[in-house]
Amino acid sequence: MHRRQFIRRLSAGALALQPGALELAERASRTVEGRTPQEVARDEDYWFEIRRAFTIDPNEINLNSGSVSPAPRVVQEAVQHYQTITNMSPSLWVDEMMGPHREVVRKRLAALAGADPEEIAVTRNTSESLQIVQLGMNLQPGDEILLTTQDYPRMITTWQQRERRDGVVLKMFPVPSPPEDPAELVELYRRALTPRTRVVHMSHVTFTAGQIFPVREICAMARERGILTVVDGAHSFAHFPFTLPELGCDFFGTSLHKWLTAPVGTGLLYVRRERIGEIWPLTPAPASLDHDIRKFEQIGTFPLAIPNAIGEAVTFHESIGGERKAERLRYLRRRWMDQLVGVPGVRFYTANDDAQAGALATMGIAGIGAADLTERLQAEYSIHVRPRFVDGEWEGIRVTPNVFSTLEEVDTFAVGIRKIAAGGP
Repeated sequence: MHRRQFIRRLSAGALALQPGALELAERASRTVEGRTPQEVARDEDYWFEIRRAFTIDPNEINLNSGSVSPAPRVVQEAVQHYQTITNMSPSLWVDEMMGPHREVVRKRLAALAGADPEEIAVTRNTSESLQIVQLGMNLQPGDEILLTTQDYPRMITTWQQRERRDGVVLKMFPVPSPPEDPAELVELYRRALTPRTRVVHMSHVTFTAGQIFPVREICAMARERGILTVVDGAHSFAHFPFTLPELGCDFFGTSLHKWLTAPVGTGLLYVRRERIGEIWPLTPAPASLDHDIRKFEQIGTFPLAIPNAIGEAVTFHESIGGERKAERLRYLRRRWMDQLVGVPGVRFYTANDDAQAGALATMGIAGIGAADLTERLQAEYSIHVRPRFVDGEWEGIRVTPNVFSTLEEVDTFAVGIRKIAAGGP
C-alpha cells in the first residue's frame, strides 16, 4: 500500500487489527439493543462477553481499577501496531506520518467529553494535566487556594510548592465520609470562601472514598464570585456520563488509563477556551501558541504509539455505552455493599447511594488496619484492593470493580470480609 493511502486510513482510525476485543463488545451490545441500562446491568451473559475482551488473570480478583485499569485487547493491539509502524522508520513516521493522528484522538475525546476540540489537550495523566494549570496560573502573594483534605496528595503537594515559592495561601478543610446529603459539601465550600479566594480546587470523585462531589453547584458558586475552578476528574471521566461544559469548571484533568481503559500513561486536560491564554505551559512553547491548546503538549519527543491508541479505547467504551457501563458499575458496588450492611465491625466511608457513588467505595473493619486488611485479602483470597488513608480521620480499603468484574468475584470479596470481621480464617 502506498504510504499516503496508508496514512489516510490511519488518520481515519481504520486500524488493520485482528478480530477480537472490539468485535466481542460490539456483538454483545447488539444482543441487548432496546433494553434499559438497568436490565443490561444484570445480564451476566452480556458482561461475560465484555470480560472476554480483556486479557486479565482469572486466578486473581482485581478490585482496584481505581489506580490503573487493564486495557482491552483491542487497545493493546493498537499500541503494538503503532509501535511497529514507528520502528519502520522513526523519523519519517513519528515526525511526518503519525503526528496528525493526534488530532483525530483530540476530536474523539472532545466528542466524548461534549467539548470543543480546541479546549482538549492530550497529556500523560491527571497529575500532569492539573500541574500544568496549577503551576501555570498567574497568582499573587496572599491569593488563597481552597481544597479539602481528601484531594489527591500530588495535587496538594503542587499547591504547597506554590505556597513556598510564591506566597500563596493554601486553605484545606475536612469533609465527611460520607455526608448525609451532597448539599452539605456545597455549604462547606461556601463557608470556606473569603474575599481572598482565587482558586477552588476540587475532586469530582475523591480517590479516598469515591464520593461524587456536586461539582456543578460548587463551580456555579465560585463563578459568581470570579473564582477559578480546577476539577480533578481522575475518577469520573468515562466512569459515568457527563459533559465538561455542563460542569461549568474552568479546568479539568483526568487519566484515561482508569475508566476509559486507554493505554497506561494517557490523560486529558480541558481548559475553557477563554482561559487558555492565561495559563503558562509546564514546558515552554512559542508565543505563536499562546492561545492554542497545543501549547500544553510541547514536551519534545515521546512515544506516539501510546496516545494514538486512545481512539480504540474510546470506540470500546462507546460500543458498551456510557449509561450501560455506569449502571453496571453501580450494580456491582451495591452488590457487595448490600451483603455487608449490619456486619459487626464493618464501617462504610462511602454512601451506598447512586447519586453519591459509582464503582468506587471504601470500607474498613474495626481493629484491623487498612494495610493489614489489604494484605490478608491478597494472601487468603487473591483479591487485590488498595488501602486508603485520610490522616487523622480514618483509614480503609477502596474497592473498585470494573466492566470485566463478575458477580462471583464481588461475592467472594463480601464473603472474605465477613469471615475476617468475624475473626475467622
